[in-house]
Amino acid sequence: MKSNSPKPKSEPVVPRHVAIVMDGNGRWATQRGLPRLLGHKEGVEALVRAVRAFAGRGVQILTVYAFSTENWSRPEPEVSGLMSLVPTAMKAHLNPMAAQGVRLRAVGDLSALSPKVRQAFAKMEEATAGNRRVTLNVAFNYGGRWDVAQACKRAMAAGVSPEHLDEHTLGRYMARADTPDPDLLIRTGGECRLSNFLLWQLAYAEMFFTERLWPEFDDDDVQQALAFYASRDRRFGSLPDHHRPAAEPERSSGMQQVAAGYGKPLVARG
Repeated sequence: MKSNSPKPKSEPVVPRHVAIVMDGNGRWATQRGLPRLLGHKEGVEALVRAVRAFAGRGVQILTVYAFSTENWSRPEPEVSGLMSLVPTAMKAHLNPMAAQGVRLRAVGDLSALSPKVRQAFAKMEEATAGNRRVTLNVAFNYGGRWDVAQACKRAMAAGVSPEHLDEHTLGRYMARADTPDPDLLIRTGGECRLSNFLLWQLAYAEMFFTERLWPEFDDDDVQQALAFYASRDRRFGSLPDHHRPAAEPERSSGMQQVAAGYGKPLVARG
């Protein structure tokens, strides 16, 4: 006897870990005749909105590229402004984000930062250590090559011999090795490159590039990026219909892939 009850709808596939290159703050400000630093301040507000939007859709971890090891080469006033923005942003947003269950962690070479900036990062980690709704990793003074180099140094210091140094072993010494690799990379601002971000960890991430400037990134953009991810068939080097990792869920076939633009692969929105 056939049942007339409707079949349950399959839940959309959501990445566990999303990495974001938040590009375009300065251009957003310049287009409006504003100082570049105001663009970075607006970028902080966009990040707060994005954390809320991603967490609301089930994403568990976000890692954002806030300040790279190459950003020191920018004009001194902009670098100083970015450094002063850290404690200012913490003062404005730490308590509300903590109340929303956000766990905040820093990743990068913090030893090169001023005591005031290091203290701001230490305070945010301590204040949110018990939160579990979503983790926000703030990559600050971070570079993918730095990460690989520091992992090698730590492995050698721990006495790991060359014959025992493989991918699995070295991976244990990467920064934030307790975090699973990103499933999805999002880069705003129209550029289609990694810019030395999470070079080791992004080996099998899906990549979503959009021309939207980071301060413009909104709830619709979040949904579009997640729809793109859900359309992907992640095979991790295997062939279709062959064995996929046990932790990797089946992909929904009901969503269309974002079309690739000429010269701008996977550009989603202008």
